[in-house]
Amino acid sequence: MKAPLTKSLFMKGLACEDRLKFTLEQLDNKPEEDSFLKTLAQGGFQVEALARMHYPDGIFINTKPHQYEKAAKLTKEALEQENVVLFEAAFLVDGYFVRTDILEKKGDKIKIIEVKAKGYPTAENFLTRAGTINRKWEDKLWDLAFQQFVVQKCFDRVKYGDVDAVFLLADKTKKASIEGMNQMFRIPADGNPRTEIIKRATRLEDFGDSILIEVNGLDQIIEGIICNRHRHSIGEVSFDAIIGKLKNIARGEHKKEGYYHTISPYFRKCKNCEFRTVPTEDGGTELSKCFHYVLKTYGVSIRRYPTIFDIWNYKSGPTGRLERSNLFLEDLTAEDLNVTPEPDKISRTERQWLQVTKAVKKDNTLYVEKQGLLSEMKNWNFPLHFIDFETSGAALPFTKNMSPYEQVAFQFSHHMVLEDGTINHQTEYINNTPGEFPNFSFARALYQALKNDTGTIFRYHNHENTILNVIIRQLEDSQEPDATELITFLKSITKSTGKSAVEWKGERAMVDLHRLIKEYYYNPLTKGSISLKYMLPACLNTSELLKSKYSQTLAKLNISSKNFSSEHIWLQLDGDRVESPYKMLPPLFENWEPLDLEDTISDIEDVADGGAALTAYAKLQYQDMSDKEREEITKGLLKYCELDTLAMVMVYEHLVEITHQP
Repeated sequence: MKAPLTKSLFMKGLACEDRLKFTLEQLDNKPEEDSFLKTLAQGGFQVEALARMHYPDGIFINTKPHQYEKAAKLTKEALEQENVVLFEAAFLVDGYFVRTDILEKKGDKIKIIEVKAKGYPTAENFLTRAGTINRKWEDKLWDLAFQQFVVQKCFDRVKYGDVDAVFLLADKTKKASIEGMNQMFRIPADGNPRTEIIKRATRLEDFGDSILIEVNGLDQIIEGIICNRHRHSIGEVSFDAIIGKLKNIARGEHKKEGYYHTISPYFRKCKNCEFRTVPTEDGGTELSKCFHYVLKTYGVSIRRYPTIFDIWNYKSGPTGRLERSNLFLEDLTAEDLNVTPEPDKISRTERQWLQVTKAVKKDNTLYVEKQGLLSEMKNWNFPLHFIDFETSGAALPFTKNMSPYEQVAFQFSHHMVLEDGTINHQTEYINNTPGEFPNFSFARALYQALKNDTGTIFRYHNHENTILNVIIRQLEDSQEPDATELITFLKSITKSTGKSAVEWKGERAMVDLHRLIKEYYYNPLTKGSISLKYMLPACLNTSELLKSKYSQTLAKLNISSKNFSSEHIWLQLDGDRVESPYKMLPPLFENWEPLDLEDTISDIEDVADGGAALTAYAKLQYQDMSDKEREEITKGLLKYCELDTLAMVMVYEHLVEITHQP
């Protein structure tokens, strides 16, 4: 049997016909990967488990992902009952295959219930003010529409009528009416996370008032707004025709005949495609065979330079005046980007033009607005504090009166730089206790770390300010005895956000190092990015001072560390090139003996980015494990977060270096 068109393949093909083809080539008849780690990090398994509690007699269709016929056969047999609820019901028909999270059959009424680990704030959330589909929901609506289409084909419309399809979501406007909901579902150390979730309550009533909401989102989509939204790539055709064409492509039964109407919108689909570029041996990227094929198909000559997709913060995309003739950076002009200067700053369009011109000329020299940067630096007070938070949006609330997906701050790192240049890893905080709501103890620890002076505090981007605003609101609703004191402190180092009831800007409001980089500093080695993970190696490779300094041990540098030995060296040189320190973070479980590893359930090899840190915290919260494993994951998180604040210190040192050069 030829592989059927599944939900994931349908979504690939909906974005781009060639993306579907190249996905099928890469799959090479292998089963689709399990996305459990992603749902673990987002709390999706808990939302799904809670949803199933609403249907205590539900039957689970338990088969492996690629066992299409077996799953469909078991589903068909179960549906012979007059009334039945199925979990992961499977439908295989006419070359299509779907699994539904929950399927309810009541006599001649069929309903698909799609459970999503996503908060739903308002009834208008699917639509924008202009009446178009909200982009954040568009793919999810297509996904559910595809399920409805396939399931409908399996039921006689005359007998059963139309199949209904709804979302079941966590409602952000509701609050938990019980304590400890967050720990009601856990994952056993040696069990199957899909089928053997540990339930600490057996009745739905034990969860208090429901925090889930059922939403019908398909009324606007099948023949309406979404089809019109996609007419630039698939034409004015019916939903059935779209699905049928993609099925034929997946089965190799469709010959391409003008599937796309214009070149520009087609290329816009390429921007975020995983097949557009491939990694190179030197750590960079190059255009893939897939993108070469696309260019050749549409008669675009291939260049060596990057494309407009690589331009930082370029939101317009290759539409309008940007046609095939200037897809590559070497073909762009300043007029194409509408470059508009700002005095003593690098404007957004100036930054884009710097990226274009330096890439084309292969010019790796810095561009710095020194006067603007120096004017900012004059306002800084020693000692300088550099802080970084790790947070999670918990799907199920930790405490009573807490809403789904409220932010939880479980970790921070804090480096301090004295006026004489001394660098100390001053304080850190982490909460790894399952079910313990950390935000107020987090705030107290941060208060103790920063209250002893009036030194300038640095963050990198908006996250830390946003999280502290959340904690302020939580403290205002709390009965904590020191709430007033903590709120006063937190407001002194933050500024209000759009969600705040009142406006404020603290006298010691944190300085955003990300903003300083964006407005005053451009390094071509970042290839346009301002992310700290790109900025750090770029600064290190540019600065001879940093190369020389951090090629020594921490002991020789007299830099304190709470998680690395005094003999640790942060920089490893490959010729003149510096390896990113993030790639040098030691893997979790590096000191374990092989026999010890046989019993571990953790499959995170390292904690090298925020997503991995979020997943690691989710494991600490929801997965049963030994004390030894918990300690190893905790150590990995502490090392990762310490590097984040040390990276900020290194970037600061680089800024001082270049502003004091003649």
